[in-house]
Amino acid sequence: MPVWLDLAIRVVAVVVAFLTLPLLVGQAEHKVMAHMQGRLGPMYAGAFHGWAQLVADGVKFVQKEDVTPRDADKPVFQLAPIVALMPYLLVLLAIPLGPGGLVAQGLDIGLFFVLALLGVGVVAVLMSAWASANKYSLLGGLRGAAQLLGYELPLVLSAASVAMAAGTLSLSGIVEAWRPWWLLWQAPAMVVFFLAGLAEIRRPPFDMPIADSELVFGYMTEYSGLRFAFFLLAEYVGIVVIAALTTVLFLGGWHGPYEEQLGWLWTLLKVFAVAFVVIWLRVSYPRLREDQLQRLCWLVLVPVALGQLVLTVAVRVAL
Repeated sequence: MPVWLDLAIRVVAVVVAFLTLPLLVGQAEHKVMAHMQGRLGPMYAGAFHGWAQLVADGVKFVQKEDVTPRDADKPVFQLAPIVALMPYLLVLLAIPLGPGGLVAQGLDIGLFFVLALLGVGVVAVLMSAWASANKYSLLGGLRGAAQLLGYELPLVLSAASVAMAAGTLSLSGIVEAWRPWWLLWQAPAMVVFFLAGLAEIRRPPFDMPIADSELVFGYMTEYSGLRFAFFLLAEYVGIVVIAALTTVLFLGGWHGPYEEQLGWLWTLLKVFAVAFVVIWLRVSYPRLREDQLQRLCWLVLVPVALGQLVLTVAVRVAL
């Protein structure tokens, strides 16, 4: 196969995944929340089980007027939704879907690559908050900056533990080195990584930068139309990315029965299982206060991640 054709196929596959998987997660969130909270609205858009709810939401965003505040920093204000989306698109390039090199771009330092890109999210939050010229947006942006900068540390420490256990920074290499007993050995790191990932994508109960009951809609308050839709799409892509990284690092990725033929299917099933947990947490737990957020990070997650890292070092040395 010519190099250019192989590259084109990989790019198209990533773009398709970028556009479809988050929409499936969004549709699942509508339905799961509708059943768990007894909501009737999401069940009416469409002849069967409200299948067209997400389509209706998309049409609504397209029809809405795109408004830019008079005092806003217009270039920064308009660029922020794109900055929020792009890191997740690039992260999807490095996540392996199945054995045999089923990945858009295999990297020897894939874990370092994805963690570096996830850190860009705070830039988009600060851009939108400062450029909006709105006090609620600014408060949401300051909350987001404190939250994202704080939770970067446990996220990196927990990922470093599993990378050290596998002896590689390659995401495919980590999956190949994974063993079922890691579910116990690396379980604390998995919990820390998952919770820190939720805080990174600002999902409930870590949605203080948005906090609609306090800050209107936080750093997204002044956005409307398609730009607001881009921020929501970034949130759902973030769910897919965190679920995929949790699957690859801690749940064995494509490992399962008939993995040579169905490895990609096992990866997707695990990703959607983790995404379901993300949705379930939104329905089940109230938003944390800011002091509770920081206390959880510095007094619980960071010590647990450091303890897991020491345990991993000890086991590696012993082996």
